[in-house]
Amino acid sequence: MPELVFFSGTMDCGKSTLALQIEHNRSARGLAGMIFTRDDRAGEGKLSSRLGLVTDAVEVEDGQDLYAYLVDHLSQGGRADYVIADEAQFLAPEQIDQLARVVDDLGLDVFAFGITTDFRSKLFPGSQRLVELADRIEVLQVEALCWCGARATHNARTIGGEMVVEGAQVVVGDVNQSAGEVGYEVLCRRHHRRRMTAASARAAALSPDVLPVSTS
Repeated sequence: MPELVFFSGTMDCGKSTLALQIEHNRSARGLAGMIFTRDDRAGEGKLSSRLGLVTDAVEVEDGQDLYAYLVDHLSQGGRADYVIADEAQFLAPEQIDQLARVVDDLGLDVFAFGITTDFRSKLFPGSQRLVELADRIEVLQVEALCWCGARATHNARTIGGEMVVEGAQVVVGDVNQSAGEVGYEVLCRRHHRRRMTAASARAAALSPDVLPVSTS
Protein backbone atom coordinates (compact mmCIF):
# COMPACT_ATOMS: atom_id res chain seq x y z
CA MET A 1 0.00 0.00 0.00
CA PRO A 2 1.31 3.50 -0.78
CA GLU A 3 2.23 5.60 2.25
CA LEU A 4 2.83 9.14 3.35
CA VAL A 5 6.05 8.88 5.35
CA PHE A 6 7.47 11.75 7.39
CA PHE A 7 11.22 11.61 8.06
CA SER A 8 11.94 14.10 10.83
CA GLY A 9 14.91 15.29 12.81
CA THR A 10 16.97 18.32 13.72
CA MET A 11 19.16 20.20 11.28
CA ASP A 12 22.37 18.41 10.34
CA CYS A 13 21.00 14.90 10.91
CA GLY A 14 21.03 13.77 7.28
CA LYS A 15 17.44 14.32 6.10
CA SER A 16 18.35 15.67 2.67
CA THR A 17 21.09 13.06 2.30
CA LEU A 18 18.50 10.33 2.87
CA ALA A 19 16.12 12.00 0.41
CA LEU A 20 18.86 11.95 -2.23
CA GLN A 21 19.65 8.30 -1.40
CA ILE A 22 16.00 7.32 -1.85
CA GLU A 23 15.95 9.14 -5.17
CA HIS A 24 19.16 7.40 -6.27
CA ASN A 25 17.99 3.92 -5.26
CA ARG A 26 14.67 4.21 -7.06
CA SER A 27 15.99 5.88 -10.19
CA ALA A 28 18.63 3.14 -10.41
CA ARG A 29 15.74 0.65 -10.67
CA GLY A 30 14.17 2.55 -13.54
CA LEU A 31 11.61 4.48 -11.48
CA ALA A 32 10.93 8.18 -11.97
CA GLY A 33 10.24 10.49 -9.06
CA MET A 34 8.77 13.94 -8.62
CA ILE A 35 10.90 16.01 -6.24
CA PHE A 36 9.48 19.05 -4.46
CA THR A 37 11.47 21.41 -2.27
CA ARG A 38 11.18 24.83 -0.67
CA ASP A 39 13.90 27.27 0.33
CA ASP A 40 16.82 24.87 -0.01
CA ARG A 41 20.22 26.27 1.03
CA ALA A 42 21.56 25.61 -2.51
CA GLY A 43 19.00 27.92 -4.11
CA GLU A 44 15.73 27.74 -5.97
CA GLY A 45 14.76 24.42 -7.52
CA LYS A 46 17.49 22.40 -5.80
CA LEU A 47 17.59 19.54 -3.33
CA SER A 48 21.00 19.51 -1.68
CA SER A 49 22.89 17.81 1.10
CA ARG A 50 25.66 19.23 3.26
CA LEU A 51 27.79 16.37 1.95
CA GLY A 52 27.87 18.20 -1.41
CA LEU A 53 25.25 16.18 -3.29
CA VAL A 54 22.60 18.08 -5.23
CA THR A 55 19.82 17.42 -7.73
CA ASP A 56 17.14 19.44 -9.49
CA ALA A 57 13.72 19.79 -7.92
CA VAL A 58 10.45 21.65 -8.32
CA GLU A 59 10.43 24.78 -6.14
CA VAL A 60 7.09 24.94 -4.34
CA GLU A 61 5.40 28.34 -4.38
CA ASP A 62 2.91 29.88 -1.97
CA GLY A 63 -0.58 28.65 -2.75
CA GLN A 64 0.57 26.03 -5.25
CA ASP A 65 -1.64 22.95 -5.45
CA LEU A 66 0.73 19.98 -5.39
CA TYR A 67 -1.98 17.44 -6.18
CA ALA A 68 -3.10 19.43 -9.22
CA TYR A 69 0.54 19.77 -10.31
CA LEU A 70 0.98 15.99 -10.23
CA VAL A 71 -2.30 15.36 -12.05
CA ASP A 72 -1.34 17.86 -14.76
CA HIS A 73 2.12 16.30 -15.08
CA LEU A 74 0.67 12.79 -15.47
CA SER A 75 -2.13 13.86 -17.83
CA GLN A 76 0.45 15.37 -20.19
CA GLY A 77 2.28 12.07 -20.44
CA GLY A 78 4.77 12.68 -17.66
CA ARG A 79 5.77 9.96 -15.27
CA ALA A 80 5.93 9.89 -11.50
CA ASP A 81 6.29 6.64 -9.57
CA TYR A 82 6.84 8.32 -6.20
CA VAL A 83 7.15 11.78 -4.67
CA ILE A 84 9.86 13.31 -2.49
CA ALA A 85 9.14 16.52 -0.58
CA ASP A 86 12.19 18.02 1.11
CA GLU A 87 12.08 20.98 3.53
CA ALA A 88 8.49 19.93 4.13
CA GLN A 89 8.29 22.07 7.26
CA PHE A 90 8.03 25.10 4.97
CA LEU A 91 4.93 23.76 3.18
CA ALA A 92 1.49 25.05 4.11
CA PRO A 93 -0.85 22.64 5.94
CA GLU A 94 -3.14 22.52 2.90
CA GLN A 95 -0.17 21.45 0.76
CA ILE A 96 0.44 18.57 3.17
CA ASP A 97 -3.22 17.64 2.69
CA GLN A 98 -2.58 17.62 -1.05
CA LEU A 99 0.36 15.26 -0.61
CA ALA A 100 -1.87 12.93 1.41
CA ARG A 101 -4.35 13.02 -1.47
CA VAL A 102 -1.53 12.06 -3.86
CA VAL A 103 -1.07 8.91 -1.78
CA ASP A 104 -4.77 8.10 -1.48
CA ASP A 105 -6.05 9.05 -4.94
CA LEU A 106 -3.01 8.56 -7.19
CA GLY A 107 -1.51 5.59 -5.36
CA LEU A 108 1.99 7.06 -5.05
CA ASP A 109 4.36 6.84 -2.12
CA VAL A 110 5.21 10.26 -0.72
CA PHE A 111 8.42 10.69 1.29
CA ALA A 112 8.45 13.98 3.20
CA PHE A 113 11.55 15.27 4.98
CA GLY A 114 11.60 18.11 7.45
CA ILE A 115 12.41 19.71 10.76
CA THR A 116 9.65 19.30 13.32
CA THR A 117 10.13 22.46 15.40
CA ASP A 118 11.52 25.93 14.74
CA PHE A 119 14.17 27.91 16.62
CA ARG A 120 11.62 28.70 19.35
CA SER A 121 10.76 25.00 19.83
CA LYS A 122 7.36 25.60 18.22
CA LEU A 123 5.94 23.24 15.63
CA PHE A 124 6.14 24.33 12.01
CA PRO A 125 2.58 24.28 10.61
CA GLY A 126 3.64 21.94 7.78
CA SER A 127 5.33 19.55 10.20
CA GLN A 128 2.35 19.61 12.53
CA ARG A 129 0.06 18.59 9.68
CA LEU A 130 2.46 15.81 8.70
CA VAL A 131 2.40 14.46 12.25
CA GLU A 132 -1.39 14.50 12.06
CA LEU A 133 -1.67 12.80 8.65
CA ALA A 134 1.40 10.63 8.06
CA ASP A 135 0.98 6.89 7.82
CA ARG A 136 4.42 6.56 9.34
CA ILE A 137 6.85 8.89 11.13
CA GLU A 138 10.54 8.04 11.09
CA VAL A 139 12.95 9.88 13.38
CA LEU A 140 16.35 9.76 11.72
CA GLN A 141 18.87 7.65 13.57
CA VAL A 142 21.95 9.65 12.53
CA GLU A 143 22.06 11.80 15.64
CA ALA A 144 23.21 15.38 15.43
CA LEU A 145 25.20 16.41 18.47
CA CYS A 146 25.13 19.48 20.65
CA TRP A 147 28.47 21.20 21.25
CA CYS A 148 28.55 19.47 24.67
CA GLY A 149 28.39 16.02 23.05
CA ALA A 150 24.81 15.23 24.06
CA ARG A 151 22.16 14.33 21.50
CA ALA A 152 20.86 17.49 19.83
CA THR A 153 17.09 17.82 19.96
CA HIS A 154 16.52 21.52 19.28
CA ASN A 155 17.34 23.98 16.52
CA ALA A 156 18.70 27.37 17.56
CA ARG A 157 18.91 30.49 15.41
CA THR A 158 22.06 32.51 15.93
CA ILE A 159 23.48 35.89 14.95
CA GLY A 160 27.19 36.19 15.46
CA GLY A 161 27.13 33.00 17.51
CA GLU A 162 24.50 34.32 19.95
CA MET A 163 21.15 32.57 20.16
CA VAL A 164 18.08 34.64 19.28
CA VAL A 165 14.49 33.78 20.17
CA GLU A 166 12.55 36.42 18.24
CA GLY A 167 11.91 36.97 14.56
CA ALA A 168 10.12 35.42 11.60
CA GLN A 169 9.61 31.67 11.75
CA VAL A 170 11.25 31.12 8.36
CA VAL A 171 14.65 32.68 7.73
CA VAL A 172 16.89 30.72 5.38
CA GLY A 173 20.33 30.05 6.81
CA ASP A 174 22.67 27.19 7.56
CA VAL A 175 24.95 25.83 10.23
CA ASN A 176 28.48 27.22 10.46
CA GLN A 177 27.63 30.70 9.16
CA SER A 178 30.23 33.45 9.53
CA ALA A 179 30.01 36.04 12.28
CA GLY A 180 27.21 38.56 11.91
CA GLU A 181 25.11 36.35 9.62
CA VAL A 182 21.92 34.53 10.52
CA GLY A 183 22.87 30.94 11.17
CA TYR A 184 21.61 27.85 12.96
CA GLU A 185 23.02 25.49 15.52
CA VAL A 186 21.66 22.26 16.97
CA LEU A 187 21.56 22.05 20.75
CA CYS A 188 20.44 19.68 23.47
CA ARG A 189 17.35 20.79 25.39
CA ARG A 190 19.36 21.92 28.40
CA HIS A 191 21.57 24.29 26.43
CA HIS A 192 18.68 25.49 24.27
CA ARG A 193 16.82 26.44 27.44
CA ARG A 194 19.92 28.25 28.71
CA ARG A 195 20.52 29.85 25.27
CA MET A 196 24.08 28.57 25.42
CA THR A 197 25.63 28.08 21.98
CA ALA A 198 29.12 26.81 21.26
CA ALA A 199 30.33 30.40 20.89
CA SER A 200 28.83 31.58 24.17
CA ALA A 201 30.17 28.49 25.94
CA ARG A 202 33.68 29.29 24.68
CA ALA A 203 33.29 32.90 25.79
CA ALA A 204 32.25 31.76 29.27
CA ALA A 205 35.20 29.39 29.50
CA LEU A 206 37.60 32.21 28.61
CA SER A 207 36.10 34.68 31.05
CA PRO A 208 38.44 35.68 33.91
CA ASP A 209 35.51 35.14 36.28
CA VAL A 210 35.64 31.40 35.79
CA LEU A 211 39.39 30.89 35.64
CA PRO A 212 41.15 29.36 38.67
CA VAL A 213 42.48 32.00 41.03
CA SER A 214 45.96 31.46 42.44
CA THR A 215 46.14 31.37 46.25
CA SER A 216 49.89 32.10 46.36
